[in-house]
Amino acid sequence: MAIDSAQRRQIPVRGIFYMLATAIVVFPLLNASVKYLAADYSLVQIIWVRSIVHFVWMVALFMPGLGWQLFATRRLGLQLARSALQLVALIAFVIGLIHIPMTTVTSIYFTSPLIVVVLAVFLLGERVGIRRWVAVLFGFLGALVIIRPGFEGMHWAALSILASAVFYALYQILTRRAADHDDFRVSAVYTIVIALVVSSAAVPFYWETPIGWLDWLVFVGLGVLGGLGHLFVIKAYEHAQASVVGPFDYGQLIGVTIVGYLVFAEFPDLWTWIGAAIIISSGIYVARRERRVKTLAGEST
Repeated sequence: MAIDSAQRRQIPVRGIFYMLATAIVVFPLLNASVKYLAADYSLVQIIWVRSIVHFVWMVALFMPGLGWQLFATRRLGLQLARSALQLVALIAFVIGLIHIPMTTVTSIYFTSPLIVVVLAVFLLGERVGIRRWVAVLFGFLGALVIIRPGFEGMHWAALSILASAVFYALYQILTRRAADHDDFRVSAVYTIVIALVVSSAAVPFYWETPIGWLDWLVFVGLGVLGGLGHLFVIKAYEHAQASVVGPFDYGQLIGVTIVGYLVFAEFPDLWTWIGAAIIISSGIYVARRERRVKTLAGEST
C-alpha cells in the first residue's frame, strides 16, 4: 500500500538517513567541486552547468514514471519561491566558498538548522519552549565565535555564508510545505527551475570552454551531486519534521574536513572548532528537546 506524505513524516529514521547521506557525502563533494572550478570559471557558468545537468538528470530519472505530470504542481507560486530561494542561497554560498576555507564555510552554515527551528515557529506554527530558544541563542553565539566580527581574523565572506544560511533555511521550510501538496519528484525538478532560467540567459556572456577531461568531469559532477543532494533533502523532509532532521546537517563537518584537507590542504583553526562545537551542541539539544516534548505530548493525549 502506498504511503502518503503525512505517513512518511512519521518515519523519522528514514529522514535522518537521507539527511546524513547528503551531509556527510554529497554536499562536501559538491562544495569541493565548486571551489575547485571557481578558481578558473565564472559563477554564472558554474551555476548554469550545475542547473542544466541537475534538470536533465531529474527529468530522465522521473519522467518515465510520471510523464508530463512531473511538471504539474498544485502550488506553482510555492515551488517558484523555493527555487528562487535556492538560487539566492547558492550565489551567496559560492561567493563565500571562494574566499574562505570549506570547514569555516560549513561551520557557519551550521546555523541553518537552528534558523529552521526559529522560522518553523512563525511559518509552520511549531511550538518551541524557552529551553530550545536558549539553545538556539547559544548556537548563534557559536557562529559569532567563528566569524569574530570586529577582529582581525574576520573575513567579509563569512557574512555571505551567514546570509546564505538564512535563505537556505527558508528554502527548507518551503520544501516541507511543498511536501504537503506535491510529489517529491515534482519538487525535485522545480528546485532548479529559477537557477536554470536565469543562468541560461546570462551564460553566453560568461562561457569558457572547460580545459581538459578533469574539468569536464567536475562540471558534470556538479549537476549530478546537486540533484542528488536536493533530492535527498526533499525526501528527508517528507519523512520527518524540520526540527528533527535539520540538526543532522551538522554531519557535513566530517566530510568537509576530510575533503578540505585532502584537496585544498585546509584545516579548521581553534576558533572554528570551538564555534562549531557550540553550534553542534545547541543543535543536538534542540533536537533531543523536540523529541522529548513530542513524547510527553503523546503521553498526555
